[in-house]
Amino acid sequence: MCGRVYIKTSLEELVRNFAFAERGAIDALGNRFPLYNGAPTLDYPIIIRDMVREPDIMGPIFASARWGLMPAWMKPGGRPPPINARCEGISTNGLFRSAYRSRRCLVPINGFFEWKDIFGTGKNKQPYAIAMADGSPFALAGIWETRRDNDIEIRSFAIITCEPNEMMAQIHDRMPVILHREDYERWLSPEPDPNDLMKPFPAELMTMWPIGRKVGSPKNDTADIIDPIDPDPEPTLI
Repeated sequence: MCGRVYIKTSLEELVRNFAFAERGAIDALGNRFPLYNGAPTLDYPIIIRDMVREPDIMGPIFASARWGLMPAWMKPGGRPPPINARCEGISTNGLFRSAYRSRRCLVPINGFFEWKDIFGTGKNKQPYAIAMADGSPFALAGIWETRRDNDIEIRSFAIITCEPNEMMAQIHDRMPVILHREDYERWLSPEPDPNDLMKPFPAELMTMWPIGRKVGSPKNDTADIIDPIDPDPEPTLI
């Protein structure tokens, strides 16, 4: 799964790094970045295909959205909104198929976190930070929805996951779908099922490193979250 991300730049720099998209109504997010320990339920800048100029000119535009997909028909107070959507079966899954068909988005980040279950018991997990090998920002594949709450329109999103590449397989059995820049336009297009884009990103273009366990609490949000550490030695099986 993908349950934590980081954005180590200001909102202005993030927008400049994805300059193909119009700015949109995201000014309210400005004071929240950099964000070194981004968890679900928070609001993030995402890129969607929407009206960018009158009359009827559609294109990529930044928008604000809450992490945790809430379709209009989902009753609040029930099960937690899903933060991830598995690519397998997404086109037929009743919770995701409508958004996947017509409301796909990009989630721009600098990196994400994953935990390796060292002993296989779920009780001792080593966190890792994962990013591009060249340090560049990148975009995850997502889907989005809108609903009205007390006459306020709320946009929400989920991140799509796939099988891991060779690097990620060392620590986890899933990874988020990372899109190549040349595929951004197609992912945002009206094409109903670009399923060939939902695949593991090349491992040789990525890097990962062990980090401290303070990332486990979203209350900790400082730059040293992503500092590399020497992990505890793993047990030797006899």
